[in-house]
Amino acid sequence: MKIYHHIDDFNPVKNAVVTIGTFDGVHLGHRKIIARIKELAEATGGETVMLTFFPHPRMILHPEDESIKLINTINEKAELLEQLGIDHLIITPFSRDFSNQSAEAYIRDVLVKQIGTKKIVIGYDHRFGKDRQGGLNDLLQAGPIYGFDVVEIPEQDIHEVAVSSTRIREALLNGKIDLANEFLGYPFFITGKVTRGDQIGRQIGYPTANILIEEKYKLIPADGIFSAKIFIDGSIYKGMAYIGSRPTINGLFRNIEVNIFDFDAEIYGHQIKMEFHHFVRADIKFSSLDDLTKQLAQDKIDVLALLVDGL
Repeated sequence: MKIYHHIDDFNPVKNAVVTIGTFDGVHLGHRKIIARIKELAEATGGETVMLTFFPHPRMILHPEDESIKLINTINEKAELLEQLGIDHLIITPFSRDFSNQSAEAYIRDVLVKQIGTKKIVIGYDHRFGKDRQGGLNDLLQAGPIYGFDVVEIPEQDIHEVAVSSTRIREALLNGKIDLANEFLGYPFFITGKVTRGDQIGRQIGYPTANILIEEKYKLIPADGIFSAKIFIDGSIYKGMAYIGSRPTINGLFRNIEVNIFDFDAEIYGHQIKMEFHHFVRADIKFSSLDDLTKQLAQDKIDVLALLVDGL
């Protein structure tokens, strides 16, 4: 997959089959659209082109709203799209100027001149242009003029999987990892850098890797203990992840930590990926470190029982 960080870097390709959107989560509903553009590209000898935006439009149009959280970072999204076989990913910077284009200018200048669209595949409710005034009808009217076909993914096809990025975010924020993963079609994951903590986990026999998520917009699930799989330098390990402010030791900040089973290598500074597979229990305050240690022993047993499918 070729990645372009501005639409100006992209040169039109033969028989471009295009789709557009934020695709946060790259979930089952999105995958219907991706499967369709791949099918059409194969049938026409064309190439698939996805146009997405970063920052997310809401971050630019509503900068005062710090509650905006996304399922994927832009790099995580690119990783998922590459796995799905997209040929070209255009990540164009979203700006107020871009959002103020008329629907007509957007079709003429972006879709036709800059991308060379021959077929465009969109969901039934896709909106674009200034004040989101453009939609399916505008594309259908412009298609014969500019020489491209419009393929609609109808409402029933998308809603057949009963999924949306909003529902996935809600599931994650409520600790419903199983439901979120079902909607996503893959385990929710985070990527981040391992940083040095205060070593309390090591003192009680459960050393943890503290994970720093540099992208402040990345959604972090509800507090608690989770079964997890951890990807480090090409190897996969089982572990139990923790999200919370460590109330037993009166912690002041929300942490993301993971106790990696059967692992003792030095990985400070490494980038790791962690998949969340099951919610094990909520975060609670224990009366002592001894009580916490006993519970962690039970948590490990529970996590290993949940991860019986191996690696």
